[in-house]
Amino acid sequence: MFVELIATIFAGIACAGVAMLLNIITGRRLPKWVMPVAAGAGMIGMTISNEYTWFGRTTERLPQGVQIATTVEEQGWLRPWTQVWPYTKRFAAVDTGTARRHPNLPDQRLADIYFFGRWSPVNQAPMLFDCRLSQSALLIDGADFAADGTVSDADWQTMPADDPILTLVCET
Repeated sequence: MFVELIATIFAGIACAGVAMLLNIITGRRLPKWVMPVAAGAGMIGMTISNEYTWFGRTTERLPQGVQIATTVEEQGWLRPWTQVWPYTKRFAAVDTGTARRHPNLPDQRLADIYFFGRWSPVNQAPMLFDCRLSQSALLIDGADFAADGTVSDADWQTMPADDPILTLVCET
């Protein structure tokens, strides 16, 4: 966040410098308000660029085996350009590379889910999935695994059969 703030400030300074050079080239015929308007436009442009490129920059740095399951796009009236081109504000990714299953329970998978947000820290949660019954259980509070692979104290929640996270975990 701090780096983006510095980049935004420097974008404003650079655009004001370009406006100043244009003013000098034209023999100082441009109005005095051109430099502050150029600085403001450069800062707004940099902010918009950072919003739209965050998702791509973040997904490029994901380790191998972590796949994006779902994204959440946002539109807002305070950002009128998002009405035409929404931007990705949040997404969830599944670590399919380290997903585990027990030989006694072939329909169940244990995988780590990562939740990314534009201005939020990354959250990780282990989830247990039952692919046959389309259920999941969040294991944040922990669960007890028996020797045969069964889980006690799991709070199973029904999921739609076409849920992207369930589909991604069960296909791997």
